[in-house]
Amino acid sequence: GGRAVAIEADVTDHAAIARAFDAAEKAFGTVTILVNNAGIAHGGRAVEMPPEEWRKVLSTNLDAVFFWAQEAARRLLAAKKQGAIVNIASVLGLAVSKGAVAYAAAKAGVVQVTKALAVELAFKGVRVNAIAPGWFVTEMNDDYLSSEAGAAIKREIPMGRFGNSGDLDGALLLLVSDAGSYITGATVVVDGGQVVQIKG
Repeated sequence: GGRAVAIEADVTDHAAIARAFDAAEKAFGTVTILVNNAGIAHGGRAVEMPPEEWRKVLSTNLDAVFFWAQEAARRLLAAKKQGAIVNIASVLGLAVSKGAVAYAAAKAGVVQVTKALAVELAFKGVRVNAIAPGWFVTEMNDDYLSSEAGAAIKREIPMGRFGNSGDLDGALLLLVSDAGSYITGATVVVDGGQVVQIKG
């Protein structure tokens, strides 16, 4: 029963950000919910990472999160409306593994950007939170998680499985709805218990 429009945009292009919000506002009015979900990954040893790969990952996974949130916040404040911004971080922003230095650094930055924006915007009724997913099978990692390395990762997850497509729904709906009206600056971990597991 809902209505949607598809708007193409390069998340790293400042002009494209403004055009996307303009198009969304034309269709629906002020954007009151923003989910920053775009991301890329780069695997490999830190000592072998080219500068351009570092910059590409940080630009997409951290810079874009800030600038899209900034644009949403500016428009919400101008319209004197309340809203919710949810940034998709990662458990790798809270704990690290080998071969993910740029991704982990960017996602840790997302957690801190979320907190800083939450503090600045709370008084205007704009809530900013993050979700830190664990291992979910996506197009980006399907081959890796289907390998023996993926099987080893699965064995380390207390729930014994990777995340399914609907496993983020509860956290997301909480953070954008009135049920989460007193939550801001939080990072909700959705990882099947992997990060909190104590190794013997």
